[in-house]
Amino acid sequence: MNCQKNLPPFPLWENAVRKVRRFSPVVHCITNYVTAGWCADALLAAGAAPIMADEPEEMDDITSIAGSLVLNIGTLRQTSLVSMRRAAETANRLNKPVLLDPVGAGASRLRTESALSLLNGFHPAVVRGNISEILALAGCTAESRGVDADPAALVHPDRMTESAEWAAQLARRWRCVVAVSGPVDIISDGRHTCAVGGGDPMMARITGCGCMLSALCGAFLAEETDPWNAVSACFAMMSLCGGYAAQSVRAAGGGTASFRIRLLDALSLFSPERLAGAAVQIL
Repeated sequence: MNCQKNLPPFPLWENAVRKVRRFSPVVHCITNYVTAGWCADALLAAGAAPIMADEPEEMDDITSIAGSLVLNIGTLRQTSLVSMRRAAETANRLNKPVLLDPVGAGASRLRTESALSLLNGFHPAVVRGNISEILALAGCTAESRGVDADPAALVHPDRMTESAEWAAQLARRWRCVVAVSGPVDIISDGRHTCAVGGGDPMMARITGCGCMLSALCGAFLAEETDPWNAVSACFAMMSLCGGYAAQSVRAAGGGTASFRIRLLDALSLFSPERLAGAAVQIL
């Protein structure tokens, strides 16, 4: 992927990585129990401090001390929805950035309606999901595979311009950054849009890469004032780390279990200067 229009703001993105490591922001994650531990480990590897609290009665206190809030509806329960609403209300009142990960939106009416209520009620700074989840929130139809994206709808290099325009329209409608994950990631705030390539197919063969990415975006949002820069930098870092980890695993003859560990290693050892090697195109 060549940067033919404008150069990505790599120096700003590198600085975002450094700030996360230097200031170790507290990230409050109300996430699903399937991936909570891996999300916490990913945040620690990047230099942030996770709090994985979801008891409704402590939401005001916990969100107040966090730098950002990440809402992930992967294992949806009514009690977690109560916690999400209370935490989001506190975050909005204190002007703390909120990221919504609408896991499985479109797979059930409850998931779609719950995600939309959070989106419309608390105006998150970022909505990050796969293409099927974003389509569901936009009111479009797509085949659902539970929490996985419809393969036929994934963003591919041959339709990046179309995907970028669509993401930008949604970003303007929702007044937030829209980040669509896939073989090519699209990140837009309605004014700036980029595509991030790289990564590796092995990332889709373990549970939680998307959840880890959302949690990591929360760390960048806590330290970077521009949400588009924060999310774009995080996506570029995750893509590079996924590629490094997969290359290392294959060289050692390992499999997906080894990949998960090597991904955490790559995050913990990541050098900001490596962002200059990311496959990023400004659209």
